[in-house]
Amino acid sequence: MANVLIIKLGALGDVVMSTSLIKQIQSFHTADKLFLLTSKPFDTIFRAWCGLNIKTIERKGFMNTLHTISWIRKNHFTAVYDLQSNDRTGLYCAFSGITRRIGNHPRYPYNIHPEEPYRGQCHIYDRMLAVLESAGIKAEHIAPSLPTSDQEKQHVKTWLKENKLVKNNFIIIHAGGSKQHFEKRWPYYEQLAKIFSTENKSVVWVGGNDDLEINKILSSITGINASKQFTFLELAELGRHASFALTNDSGPMHILSCSDIPVYAFFGPSNWRRNHAVGQKEFIITRDLSVEGQNK
Repeated sequence: MANVLIIKLGALGDVVMSTSLIKQIQSFHTADKLFLLTSKPFDTIFRAWCGLNIKTIERKGFMNTLHTISWIRKNHFTAVYDLQSNDRTGLYCAFSGITRRIGNHPRYPYNIHPEEPYRGQCHIYDRMLAVLESAGIKAEHIAPSLPTSDQEKQHVKTWLKENKLVKNNFIIIHAGGSKQHFEKRWPYYEQLAKIFSTENKSVVWVGGNDDLEINKILSSITGINASKQFTFLELAELGRHASFALTNDSGPMHILSCSDIPVYAFFGPSNWRRNHAVGQKEFIITRDLSVEGQNK
């Protein structure tokens, strides 16, 4: 049995998309022992996975980098799938001592990779499928998955009951997003939520720390403020009870794509072709008039 390393440190949307990739790597390496190197905010996504050993690290800092490289070398991995493939993880691979180094770029330290350089010419998920193909995996376009435990399901069920929400009769909206990218926030959620209210559709405003202010304002007009009420996995479970979701280009957009509901996502300055949630292409809302067959 060989040790095989998978690297996926962040960000949230990319980690969610990687769940499908990691499952395909697991299916290919059934006889091997698999380790996932990730950062602390995302270990809960994989904590309950069978056959996957989780190692969490601090991403920044010279000493943390040395400790991570030391841990990699001590485990004598025979192969590494660098699903991050940035400068930091490239450094890990360069000093890893691992023979098979699979990554996104046709350059050192990767010796297994797609032949064509990646310059954003396709969706990042499709590119990562090509990375798996370069390693001999017959990769498939499979939706990401965020399964929940019985305890997480019960928490969502209890919250719905307390807030008198009925399955398939409420809409989830993520109106916020990173405070570093205010330009991604569509400005007309208040007007849209009022329309839903007149149609007796309840609105649930979701999000984390960066969304507290906007959700407080919007929920004072209509709907329920569910800021910081759910973990990543619980949000995916909440989505399974909703009619559909509306989001900006954000992490919750990707989480809710695991809920088997339509996720209508507003794209303004960012490129939807490279960043839309997997399996949700038909629900993109954009002003890009060159997008044939999409909502304009």
